[in-house]
This record gives sequence, structure tokens and C-alpha cells, in this order.
Amino acid sequence: MDKQAIYDDLKRQILTLQLEPGTALDEARLSEQYKISRTPLREILRGLAGEGCVEIISNRGAYVSSMEYKVLRDFFITAPMIYSAIGRLAAQNAKPGQIQKIREIQEKFRVAIAIKASADMVYWNQCFHALMGEMADNPYLKPSYDRLLIDHARISQTFYRPRDQEMEERMYSALRHHDEMIAAIEAADSQRIVDLIVEHWELSRDLIEHFVKPDPLAFEMTSSNS
Repeated sequence: MDKQAIYDDLKRQILTLQLEPGTALDEARLSEQYKISRTPLREILRGLAGEGCVEIISNRGAYVSSMEYKVLRDFFITAPMIYSAIGRLAAQNAKPGQIQKIREIQEKFRVAIAIKASADMVYWNQCFHALMGEMADNPYLKPSYDRLLIDHARISQTFYRPRDQEMEERMYSALRHHDEMIAAIEAADSQRIVDLIVEHWELSRDLIEHFVKPDPLAFEMTSSNS
């Protein structure tokens, strides 16, 4: 495995909770597992830490980022605001090559839903939205957005399973939203994509709310231009 493949493999394990929050990432074990020396492994871990997947603690090593109550509550408050801002900028700034790439990711998400592969649903959904962050091309918003997507993927892993008819319908609604988001990005229709993001957030908001159990929030997400 090259460094990028190792990076992607560790990230996927974190997003799908194969590596649970708070898990210690033992350098010796990982070096042996991936047949890689400590120096490039540490570069990989620092890269994952930069995305928010990993926490590096001085004199203690690297750990999968935690998901304490406060982290989750902050996620619940912040996510809809950042998601809307990123969507608007993605519609304004997307490049043709990025639109083609997001179409390819969408097809992989479509297949994952069809075969009911829950871990792949989580992973490709995260890849879809991560690429929107690249399209937005905003150095102030992107770090926060990337961290939100990581925690969103990990929370989703607790309920992102097509166990019943209602959940399967939600998955196909999400798929339809993605198709419509791609069309809005192609049309550079920033208001349309914000409206879609509002709908998309509502698909998982109640499930996340049930998981996090936050207090009533003053913030209400709207699709206004403010």
C-alpha cells in the first residue's frame, strides 16, 4: 500500500466506526500491519489529525477523535449553518472536472443503496459532501466543514441501515437530493442548492436529534439569503 491508500483505509475505518472514537492508534502495530516505517506513518496520522479524524496528544500518541456529548451538541448547532454556506459557494465555484467527479461518486452511492451496503452508503455519502467542500474553495469554512462531515458520518453509522421501509425511503430521498444538487451546481443555482440542503438536513436531523438528545435550540435553519 502507498501512503495515500493507507490514509484512505484508516479514514474509512474511522468514518465507519471500525475504529471507534477514542481508540489508541498504536504506531508499532500500524507500521507492521501496513508494512510502513514510523516516519511516513506519522505523516499520515498528522494528515488525519488535520482533518479532525485523529487527535494527537503530546507524549501519549494518536487517538481516533472522540465524540463526547459537547462535541455532538456543537455539531448539531453548527452543521446546518456551515452546510448551507458550503452549498452556496459550491454552486458558485465548482469546476467542470469536479462536477464529473461528483457524478462518479454519486453512482457509487447509488450502488451502495441498491445492494444495502450500509458502510459504503456512509462512506460514499461522505465523499459526495466532502467534494462539495472542495468545490466551495473557502479556506475559512473548509476545516470546520470537514470536521462536521467526519462526525456526521460516524453518527450516521448508528442508524444508516436500511432495516425497514422508512429507512430505505430515506436513502432514496437522499439519493434524489444528491442528483438535484448536482443539477443545481451545474446550473450555478446557489439558492436552489441551499433549499435542497435544507431538505437534505431534515432527512437525518430527527435521527441525529434522537441520538444526541440536545436541548431545544434557538437556531432554526432557513433557506433565506441571510
